[in-house]
Amino acid sequence: MRDHRLTRRVALLAGAALLGLHFAAAAFSQMPLTPMKIRYFDEVAAYLEPYSAQNWMLFAPDPVSENRGILARARCRDGSVTSFHDVTTKYIAAAQSSRFFPPHMSRLVSGNMQQLSGSDPVLARLRESERAKKKTELPLMPYEKTSQDEALRFVSRYALTQLPARVCGDDAPPEQVQVRMYIEKLPPWSQRHNPAAEGKLDAYDMDWLKAGDLR
Repeated sequence: MRDHRLTRRVALLAGAALLGLHFAAAAFSQMPLTPMKIRYFDEVAAYLEPYSAQNWMLFAPDPVSENRGILARARCRDGSVTSFHDVTTKYIAAAQSSRFFPPHMSRLVSGNMQQLSGSDPVLARLRESERAKKKTELPLMPYEKTSQDEALRFVSRYALTQLPARVCGDDAPPEQVQVRMYIEKLPPWSQRHNPAAEGKLDAYDMDWLKAGDLR
């Protein structure tokens, strides 16, 4: 009986310690930009992503004002390039159709899309201030570049798995894949009842990546 209680206590303590380390890593990822964060961000991000990546969007003071998605195309062995295929809409629609138990595939992609287009809030405000003053904009920090590179590899790998089975017209797999990220900024909330109000659509073509390096 004593051994059983001791084993249970050890298990509880070990579980509490692991849970504490997890929450500490999540809190570290959201702390303000400091030299320590720059030094250890890559290690923490490698542990948290993609399933436990954190952001402040749940507590954002502004409602969602844009739609984001991914298109992908392939380059085949003969050098031909396919048309773009929508690889995110079906999962977004599936999530929206089930409010109680939605699938989480769309969240995996949306989180990495945020990494591709976002940055540290402090640095983002600094760059906005520099642009407004027409000064030289602060370049990406090393950890920002690493984060964006990892996010691009993830969405490219995801897109490769979502392309049609015979996208190149034969049994040969694609040689390369390219992702196009689009951001559709919705009309202002004040114009929600104006049928003539239009949003703004921006598209960003990412670098071609070799399919063999993504598998």
